Amino acid sequence: MGMTKSQLIQRLMEAHPDLQQKDAKTVIDTIFGEITEALARGDRVELRGFAAFSVKTRGARTGRNPRTGEEVNVPEKKVPYFKPGKEIRERLMEGNG
Repeated sequence: MGMTKSQLIQRLMEAHPDLQQKDAKTVIDTIFGEITEALARGDRVELRGFAAFSVKTRGARTGRNPRTGEEVNVPEKKVPYFKPGKEIRERLMEGNG
């Protein structure tokens, strides 16, 4: 099971008991909003030790409709890209040993 945004807010409040729920929500919303806005501008966001977020372009291509087998043109599109930082990769490897 994953962690929802409301659970993340709850964890932030548990880690900082003096923080009100509305303030914790504002912090999370601001962080996510700034990352989203930067990606929309085509900027790269690097949170050293955690991750880097960027936008990659997938070129136009010819695909196939899986039901009919008919060729279809798939236009170019931009997709978000997440590259985990060293600390995350190391923590994940600890769980595999």
